[in-house]
Amino acid sequence: METKTILVTGAAGFIGFYVSKQLLDLGHNVIGLDNINDYYDVNLKYARLAELGIQRDQAEIELNMSSSTAFGDRMQFIKMNLEDRDTLPNLFASHTIDLVCNLAAQAGVRYSLENPNAYADSNLIGFLNILECCRNYNINRLVYASSSSVYGNSDDVPFSESANVDHPISLYAATKKANELMAHTYSHLYGFETIGLRFFTVYGPWGRPDMAMFLFTDAIINDKPIKVFNNGDLSRDFTYIDDIVSGVISTLIEPSDSSQLYKLYNIGNSQPVKLLDYIEAIEKAIDKPAIKDMLPMQPGDVKQTYANVSKLKTQYDYQPKTDVKAGVSAFVTWYKKYYN
Repeated sequence: METKTILVTGAAGFIGFYVSKQLLDLGHNVIGLDNINDYYDVNLKYARLAELGIQRDQAEIELNMSSSTAFGDRMQFIKMNLEDRDTLPNLFASHTIDLVCNLAAQAGVRYSLENPNAYADSNLIGFLNILECCRNYNINRLVYASSSSVYGNSDDVPFSESANVDHPISLYAATKKANELMAHTYSHLYGFETIGLRFFTVYGPWGRPDMAMFLFTDAIINDKPIKVFNNGDLSRDFTYIDDIVSGVISTLIEPSDSSQLYKLYNIGNSQPVKLLDYIEAIEKAIDKPAIKDMLPMQPGDVKQTYANVSKLKTQYDYQPKTDVKAGVSAFVTWYKKYYN
């Protein structure tokens, strides 16, 4: 296998951390980029980077791209905002980059109601800057994170990539839909491959503290009530992190149909789970009942997600393997160890 140098944005984030680790394990070189913002606990982000061999004092350095220093043998980390349209091109100019995996974004549906400008900066301007760098520095393939949120409140399940997604119900979802349109335009105009991955509710060890898995586990262990929206009448296609990473890596480094430059794939477990059943699995893993605060539907939230992954399965032999019981148990074990 030919060794590649791959830029992974959002490398201190949940999925970016795992993708970087897997690429390193496969023998590739990784340039990790992240702005380490304070949307959630930065200590968790620094701890992920430490697992990749990047210590906190190294990660906090705002590096000069012309004299960038590599940490470790094949992992390099750069602290930077994607929306910095002056510095990002310098990174591409001063490094030989073969592939780009853009996992950096302002995440979270509910936070987009509070701070919409953060989504415009990172998800729109930042993504445009990535596209411009791919265009100007001859990057042949860009894999980027989209989201199941683009499907809105569609009742046409399982969600298929061919479905109409013109009705997002959160700004976060709208920015992800915009990313797909922008990628299509750049593939059409400039002839490089763009692969969008619509992630479905990713969970697992080292996960984000704003996600249900983390929130529920933390609350139950600490005898606090959990917020159960829509009185629990929700279902999600919960997808374990290992299954997500296998799909990301396949689309990033395996040969693909080069005649079609613009591609979109659902990447999920394709086994929706009712929210109350998910909570029950967490209760069993912790061996403790949850205190449930039953609440109405949240603005911007969707009632169900369910991925049709046949397209990714056909083209990349994608096979999600982790059921919710095993995935929840793995997360709870990690949580107890990480927080003593």
